[in-house]
Amino acid sequence: MFKSKYVAKVYEDLCKKNEGEKEFLQAALEILESLEPYVMKNPKIEKEKILERFVEPERFVSFRVCWIDDNHEIQVNKGYRVQYNSAIGPYKGGLRFHPSVNASIIKFLGLEQTLKNSLTSLPMGGGKGGSDFNPKGKSDREVMAFCQAFMTELYRHIGPNTDVPAGDIGVGGREVGYLYGQYKRIQNESTGVLTGKGLTFGGSLARTEATGYGLCYFTQEALKTLKHTDFKDKTVVVSGSGNVAIYAAQKATELGAKVVAMSDSNGCVYDENGIDLKLVKEIKEVRRGRIKEYLDVHKDAKYYDNSKQIWQIKCDIALPCATQNELDLDDAKTLVKNGVIAVCEGANMPSTLEAAKYFIENKVAYGPAKAANAGGVATSGLEMCQNSMRYSWTFAEVDAKLKEIMVNIFKNTYATAVEFGNEYDTLTGANIAGFKKVCEAMLAEGVF
Repeated sequence: MFKSKYVAKVYEDLCKKNEGEKEFLQAALEILESLEPYVMKNPKIEKEKILERFVEPERFVSFRVCWIDDNHEIQVNKGYRVQYNSAIGPYKGGLRFHPSVNASIIKFLGLEQTLKNSLTSLPMGGGKGGSDFNPKGKSDREVMAFCQAFMTELYRHIGPNTDVPAGDIGVGGREVGYLYGQYKRIQNESTGVLTGKGLTFGGSLARTEATGYGLCYFTQEALKTLKHTDFKDKTVVVSGSGNVAIYAAQKATELGAKVVAMSDSNGCVYDENGIDLKLVKEIKEVRRGRIKEYLDVHKDAKYYDNSKQIWQIKCDIALPCATQNELDLDDAKTLVKNGVIAVCEGANMPSTLEAAKYFIENKVAYGPAKAANAGGVATSGLEMCQNSMRYSWTFAEVDAKLKEIMVNIFKNTYATAVEFGNEYDTLTGANIAGFKKVCEAMLAEGVF
């Protein structure tokens, strides 16, 4: 697995300390494997124990969240915040509200976020947080009650120059509004302590679209560099139907592609005429319904009751935007067999390590999540800038800055991949490019 005894020992010790945390260990394995050639070239990393310090969070907070539902019953959930690495700036990363949330998932997300934020070139460290609370099916009052209870503990650990959370799965504009309102109420101050805020109280234009748009800007540059083509006249499948998936589909369409399939946790729809995105937005953002409802309007579309069947649909470009480990080795083989030329990730770690390696081996233009979906946190960083200045940029200004950041992320990732021997190995390229900046900052700042 490892050529370096040092890297092997770091991973072995990590496994012993975090037994059973499969998502975290999966992310750590992928990162450590790809960092190995850089580590072997730089003996100071071992001498200063940079890897041991890098994989261990600076702080991990776990807390109880008690709230009262509409039936006047007390509910108890678990909340988390990992402040993973602050070498290059204040901790920055989203909050995820979903029943699957546990310590392992929060730590994997925080580790990935550290490298992702580094790749943006903005001064942001890595963090992540969330709860096993499920906002689906809850009334607005119940969501507000939970968010207020959650922030009543979280507020002590965050601040505009310490840790700036944002949204993630289950945390959209509604939840961010309630969280920010409670923080402001407790602290008696209006600061940019959360990003993804509403436009009337410090939010940034283009933030809603940023991750999906940024994914397509990255993919476009990858297609141009590695395949000498672009989105025009390409067939695209997009897994998921949340915020990232919807705006990735929208931007892909604007760039000339035809999106033929989308999904949710229950299944996927295939429309050979092209997905009716206006309808998907209505189903998901207005009705909060299921993707199957698409067939109520488009009778000729097909529905598959297993969301993984989306990877069996023939396409030129696949954009996995749903959740971690949604695309495995068998799915990767099917996509390659069907002629896919690019797979770029909108979700966090949606491809297993085996799937990612298969794409690289078969010269697919692959965009690892930490690089390809960095548009959301990049625009969050731009929101922080606007909050600090008490000023707002136009949509076009933010979008232009986002595009520039995403193009530069690809170029940096690609150049590093080439430096280490394989232009298609953007997984190694992204990990080393992100780590290098963090490593240099850690060496400069000394031991803490």
